Amino acid sequence: MLRLRTSILARLLSSSPASPVPPLQRLLSAAAPRISPNPSFDVAEYLVGNCGLTRVQALKASPKISHLKSPTNPDAVLAFLAGLGLSCADVAAIVAKDPKFLCAKVERTLAPNVADLAGVGLPHTEIALLVSRDPGKFRCRFIVSNLPYCVSLFGSYENVLRAIKHGSYLLHCDLEDTVKPNVALLQGCGLDACDIAKLGLSSPWLLTANMEQIRTMVACAEGIGVPRGSGMFRTALLAVAFQSKEKIATKVDYLKKMFRWSDAEVRIAVCKAPVMLALSMDTLQRKSEFLISEMGLEPAYLAHRPSMINFSLEGRLRPRYRVFKFLKENGLLKGDPSYYTIVRASEKLFVGRFICPHKEAAPHLSGYYAAACRGEVSDLCEPRTGFENWSSVYGTANC
Repeated sequence: MLRLRTSILARLLSSSPASPVPPLQRLLSAAAPRISPNPSFDVAEYLVGNCGLTRVQALKASPKISHLKSPTNPDAVLAFLAGLGLSCADVAAIVAKDPKFLCAKVERTLAPNVADLAGVGLPHTEIALLVSRDPGKFRCRFIVSNLPYCVSLFGSYENVLRAIKHGSYLLHCDLEDTVKPNVALLQGCGLDACDIAKLGLSSPWLLTANMEQIRTMVACAEGIGVPRGSGMFRTALLAVAFQSKEKIATKVDYLKKMFRWSDAEVRIAVCKAPVMLALSMDTLQRKSEFLISEMGLEPAYLAHRPSMINFSLEGRLRPRYRVFKFLKENGLLKGDPSYYTIVRASEKLFVGRFICPHKEAAPHLSGYYAAACRGEVSDLCEPRTGFENWSSVYGTANC
């Protein structure tokens, strides 16, 4: 039966999106005869045997759908999910996340949602992804009339797909009462269409949030010294999102303490790199210990180059410093580039300028650097004459 229903839904999804619901209604009605309530139907056993949940997951999920008395509707939902191309693991994850999805009506809700989304051009693979990410929203009827506005807002259909991967609320929230007023507020803060699109792509919740929350974020961004219309204002909004003034003040005081900054220096640093306010105190402490205590950089130097603090300590700061130190100590560093120049370079530029030119003098430097980025090695302490012994540890250069 499951194979039959899967075949039926596959035929539906491959048909014209103009009128996919009637065929589904006819075919499922014919393929799924009415089954009377079965008093012996065990929901937990069904979740384990048919949906792939573990026993623990099934026991947790079964109370939410204990009213089910037969497998008729759950079977139809599983056939629907299989027809979308979702794997058994995907189905298990959906049911574990939202057991009530098994209670959704295929003909009344799920199939029309697929039809609506397919009708405006959403590929079935993206529809399946949307179901996996937000099953709770998908078992309610969508209002896809929002899609044309979203395309104009984000600049392209592809960008809309990227945004709704974080959640489908944009597709069915109230445009007039929520999204458009929020966009107007952000435009009033000096953000252009490109800035707003970037905000929506990284944090679509911001476009659907309560307007008072956004006003609070704007006030907090201005409060830390980032004026409206500045290039950092968009970043500042995300950095202070849902943080109280008290929490932000505490974080600023902590930055002053950890990096030994004056009031003026911390203001300069926060204005240039407001995302620091979103970092945990433990992260800030470890970066302070490395940059100031281990490397010996001056607090004032860091205050004017705060972007260094936002880079990954283990994935970027420390590995590049080890390479920088090694090249300098062994006379392989051409010119006199600063560590700041090295650390802010793109990965491609860094490897091309500071790794590949030394593949003959230091053939295994590339392998060492890759291992350092993975946290697998410590300081690069071998003398220049010892390169021939590195192959068994780091591998060869790949430039």
